[in-house]
Amino acid sequence: QVQLVESGGGLAQPGGSLRLSCAASGSLFVILTMGWYGQAPGKQRELVASVTTSDRTTNYADSVKGRFTISRDNAANTVYLEMNSLKPEDTATYYCYSFQADSATRKYRYTTWGEGTQVTVSS
Repeated sequence: QVQLVESGGGLAQPGGSLRLSCAASGSLFVILTMGWYGQAPGKQRELVASVTTSDRTTNYADSVKGRFTISRDNAANTVYLEMNSLKPEDTATYYCYSFQADSATRKYRYTTWGEGTQVTVSS
């Protein structure tokens, strides 16, 4: 099984920056995609950004394009989310996720979620 450990987050002022990190650990798996979802109070969890392992293809929510950057260190199985020009509407709990397959056959695929880290943007 894969375990995810998130770090970063906290309180930032509008226009400020934060950096989230998420490290995956475990054995007998191959990570295919990692990324972040955000869930604001009273709203559904929505994809913020993702990046594939194979070719580092990225995908962003329209609301964060040009402000957030996702990157990953494949060797360390770690994904980062650089959050710039933060807005109050970015306030949410951010959940890291990984989508992986078993290393033997790559047929058993599943998603793992982190516990979430709070990001609050307020003056």
